[in-house]
Amino acid sequence: MTTDTGMYALSIITENRAGVLRDVATVMADYRANIQMIQQSIITDGPNTGKAYLYFEFEECGNHPELIADLARVPSVVDVTIYPPFSRIFGSRVIIIGGGAQVAQVALGAVNEADRHNIRGERISVDTIPLVGEKTLALAVDAVARLPRASILVLAGSLMGGEVSQAVDRVRAAGIPVIALKMAGSVPSHADLVVTDPIQAGVFAVMHVSGKAVFDINRVRGREF
Repeated sequence: MTTDTGMYALSIITENRAGVLRDVATVMADYRANIQMIQQSIITDGPNTGKAYLYFEFEECGNHPELIADLARVPSVVDVTIYPPFSRIFGSRVIIIGGGAQVAQVALGAVNEADRHNIRGERISVDTIPLVGEKTLALAVDAVARLPRASILVLAGSLMGGEVSQAVDRVRAAGIPVIALKMAGSVPSHADLVVTDPIQAGVFAVMHVSGKAVFDINRVRGREF
């Protein structure tokens, strides 16, 4: 699981203008806050519509009250709020991609297994997206390596190969294991593990992510169940 000892997060609402990110990052650098993740967007509804939203996760900087106070003094900053990091709230992410019916069955197993672990204090979340089409699937699989806290990918479908298999290789090279349902196409031969039962595939995925389960995909890599 993701370890977050000494990790903190904050959100900043600012005026939408050039140079804001530079100004905010300069203050954080002055406090030696080592930024681990940043997200930026424009707020599209509510009282701050049109303003910029910045979200940072960073390592312990030693003086949070002064950091927050100095950030609030940046001329374009409207609001600063500190939070626990996402790893403490949503935790490690199981990503499920593929056909709707198969995705739903994998999610059924994953959600039930995650509930068993989360009720005991772990944090494992399940993300799903049903998709069709080789190029669309390949783009989604490639994107998994860019998702924060993505810990394992399950490919659930009846037929996957070609560009999807190449994307699977890239995701595995990035350190994210891949479970595939037994299906037509070349994807199963590129995955770490092939599972016939979609519910069991979801259970395996969560057990691998869990810090307390005894299942380790590295010990059964290349097997089919």
